[in-house]
Amino acid sequence: MYSENLKVNNQISSWLMFMFLIISVMIIVGGLTRLTDSGLSITQWQLFSGFLPPLNSSQWVMYFDLYKEIPEFKLQNYDMSMDEFKVIFWWEWAHRFLGRLIGISFLIPLIYFTFIVKFRKLLTLYFIFLLICFQGFIGWYMVSSGLVDRVDVSHFRLSVHLLIAFIILSLIFWNYLNIKVTTLNQKTINPFLPFTFLLLIFFQIAIGAFVSGMDAGKIYNSWPLMGNSFFPDDNNLTNLFQISAFSDPSLVQFIHRNLAYLIGLFYLYIFFNVKINKVKGLYKSVNVLGFFIILQIILGILTLLYGAQITIASMHQISSIFLVSSCIYFLFINTRSNLQPSN
Repeated sequence: MYSENLKVNNQISSWLMFMFLIISVMIIVGGLTRLTDSGLSITQWQLFSGFLPPLNSSQWVMYFDLYKEIPEFKLQNYDMSMDEFKVIFWWEWAHRFLGRLIGISFLIPLIYFTFIVKFRKLLTLYFIFLLICFQGFIGWYMVSSGLVDRVDVSHFRLSVHLLIAFIILSLIFWNYLNIKVTTLNQKTINPFLPFTFLLLIFFQIAIGAFVSGMDAGKIYNSWPLMGNSFFPDDNNLTNLFQISAFSDPSLVQFIHRNLAYLIGLFYLYIFFNVKINKVKGLYKSVNVLGFFIILQIILGILTLLYGAQITIASMHQISSIFLVSSCIYFLFINTRSNLQPSN
């Protein structure tokens, strides 16, 4: 709780839920920006002047001329028309606009609540705001990697950008739960299990960003085999144990597939741990978590089979938001219960 005043706590929780929703939209739009290859359409970092889109034809020509200077246009989109450019421009502009909106929507209420609640009680929220600011810097750092000598952004920087977004989302949801969840169980499972599971999910998100960044979902569009074998036939098994594996599309897809199997098996271990020990307070949350794991795996398979078709690939990313949220909820319920004094 941030305050003894129930009304203030409800105001903070409503604000945090709004931030959770708008950041979720930001993640979805960011994914669509990547899927439509729109991320490099705006080649300058304009913190304030970029708040408004082009308002006349001369401004559109200026933005298009700047885009024509980068390798993506020269090597890949050299025959692009102005109308086609506008499509990718709007995706990137919407993504950046949401970033600015998130910053303002977080800062102004945070300042307001600081006058009502003691500053030290809001330190976690100030840390989240610093992460939001840092995320803006990482976003531009990512875009800048695709402006010289490349036709795409660095998949490593893309992965960091996505991971920070999910960390921000998770911290906001955790703080929301800290206000709204008051009924806790006395019986729990080993807190190491849900925490390790969450780390695996985050690692899978990072590998998923590698897959997206290198268009690795558009190769080996078969399942359960990769072509005619379990291991991609364009590689050697020894390559899997080298750092260069994270820059090899077929190996990255292989890792992403098999990490999903590992996560599924680890979930089953947690599920039976909860059931065998009759931790009834976790039944609902572990069942919800299982539902979203199954949904995410099914959508992942369909994404592969349909060659990363934009609608299915976007649904796969949207599902990841629900998966992370259910994982955070499961971890929260178990962790908070472990912290309660025993009777």
